[in-house]
Amino acid sequence: MLNHAQFIWSVADILRGAYKQHQYGDVILPFTVLARLDAVLAPTKDAVLAAVEGFEPDQEPPLGLLRARAGHHYSFFNRSQHSLKTLRGDADNLEENLRGYVNGFSENIRDIFEQYKFEDTILDLARHDLLLQVLQHFAKTDLHPDRVSNDQMGHIFEELIRRFAEASNETAGEHFTPREVIELMVTLLLADEHDLTTPGVVRDVYDPTAGTGGMLSVADDKIKAINPHAAINLLGQEINPSSYAICKADMVVKGQSIDNIVLGDTLTEPAFEDRTFHYGLSNPPFGVDWKQRRKQVETEHTIQGYDGRFGPGLPRVSDGSLLFLMHLISKLREPTIDDHNVAGRGAIVLNGSPLFTGGAGSGESNIRKWVLDNDYLEAIVGLPTDMFYNTGISTYIWVLNKAKPDHRRGKVQLIDATEMYVKMRKSVGSKRHQLSDENITTIAKLYAAFEDTEHSKIFNTTDFYYRTITVERPLRLNYAYTPERIERVLAARPITRLDKPTQTTLRQALQQAHHEHDDLVFTQRQAFTDDLTTRLDQAGIVLTPAALRTVVAELGEHDDNGELVTKRNGDPEPNTELRDTENVPWDQNIHEYLEQEVKPFIPDAWVDETKAKEGVEIPFTRHFYQYTPPRPLEDIDADLDKVLGRIRTRLEQVKK
Repeated sequence: MLNHAQFIWSVADILRGAYKQHQYGDVILPFTVLARLDAVLAPTKDAVLAAVEGFEPDQEPPLGLLRARAGHHYSFFNRSQHSLKTLRGDADNLEENLRGYVNGFSENIRDIFEQYKFEDTILDLARHDLLLQVLQHFAKTDLHPDRVSNDQMGHIFEELIRRFAEASNETAGEHFTPREVIELMVTLLLADEHDLTTPGVVRDVYDPTAGTGGMLSVADDKIKAINPHAAINLLGQEINPSSYAICKADMVVKGQSIDNIVLGDTLTEPAFEDRTFHYGLSNPPFGVDWKQRRKQVETEHTIQGYDGRFGPGLPRVSDGSLLFLMHLISKLREPTIDDHNVAGRGAIVLNGSPLFTGGAGSGESNIRKWVLDNDYLEAIVGLPTDMFYNTGISTYIWVLNKAKPDHRRGKVQLIDATEMYVKMRKSVGSKRHQLSDENITTIAKLYAAFEDTEHSKIFNTTDFYYRTITVERPLRLNYAYTPERIERVLAARPITRLDKPTQTTLRQALQQAHHEHDDLVFTQRQAFTDDLTTRLDQAGIVLTPAALRTVVAELGEHDDNGELVTKRNGDPEPNTELRDTENVPWDQNIHEYLEQEVKPFIPDAWVDETKAKEGVEIPFTRHFYQYTPPRPLEDIDADLDKVLGRIRTRLEQVKK
């Protein structure tokens, strides 16, 4: 696989000089797709040409006829007399012949080359007098399925994209997921599948962020390994035109319907709206904002509510990961009354943010709560760091199920696989670790056992729920004519709206009070108000009730020994500056919590029940944290003495 990729990429030696490094992939990737399709169709080329004889150039012959004549299961063909090998024989007409060869593909395949703007590539290569050399290079590449399997071809595409991304300073991880991560995801999805061996079983697999199709390919291979006669439909959507073209080419070579792979934005232009699937797999981009889709997403959330995909809530605009989670859940099959085995199952790779970002009442928390309320979350697997090509951050696989087996209902399994990896001999981008076959087997066994162990924890769904309560403390104030408080008064909006002479007179009156009572602090509101109104009357200042309340408020500051401020109904006025929040476990009464955890320290505190909010977070790392006690001081002192001893010895040697 790697040798093929290296040979294909070596065409860069031909392109160097005429093309910049970041442009190599624009030539190499479409020619690799073309070489693969050419090799796939080569054995049936003559039969296809015989079958299309008599049809007009713009006439599409029936696929059934082609399959009957050519004996292959592909949903595409090429009616050109040429192949990559014969094209290079006519150098004088090479540009025209290559264009005719590409246009000789059936209409459903030409879309692939349109996404690459291949016509422009042909023209540009011809202009640089490089077309023949490039064509000769790819004609030497044998990518027939008998020599290069679909799985190997996927690896070749991924290696080429990785090199292209490095040359372009792009993020290769946006295009594909490490194969061993996909192997683990699919292994977990198929773990409880009991009907796959049924003759004629049909399974639909969907990836809303398909990339180059790696997840779909691995799922196809694993299902066929269990049941070679299973009918598997692979469907996906991809936003990147280059990745879409590779994915589509790969899928049609597998015999999938040409309409199964769609180009477009899953969040704003979802394909397959009337379909749901047995399996869903996804690796959405980590931490990517959805600003450009904001209008469409918010409209769907507001108008369709729970009838759409985003009813539970919307995450902050800086990270759209949870939007893809909700979308994937919406595309999983609902269980039928008599057969829960047809219910959809999913696996999605997310970073750590969706586990805990957002407090109670936030969009993220509401989405997590909706997932757990509906019992969709089966397990979360924490992966090692440095697993992906474009980032070294912690990542997690969320395993989803629309109809959990009885022993998993109301439960969530957390699996800590963060230390289960082997180091790569040579890192690739940010990827330094990989999962071995043994690692995947170990994780799958932990998942299947569904037991509490060092690396597996079982929780009730409600263990992740909590309530955020608002703890209030009463407002107790003292009052004084200090310079700082006077300046607050004069800066308050109701006072700045007064006419200038009144503001000046008010300043003089308050400053006079300060000079007369420099160290006087009132602890009784009424006594202070009486003193203040007397001074205002003497200065001839008339304030509205609202302005007077502002002056009193700004001249007051909290004092634990001050007078309690009450509302008209006699309830204490809360001090907003001392307001605090507490997260209360779901199974604990908020008033009992207040008595046990708050009132021993703040006896006059109370809970404002109108502000209580329900929240959900999944503190994955906390549940696997193991406390390591610090070393004894005696050992540390002994080590320090040894170091100091060595330093003294060297200093003495220097002095000599």
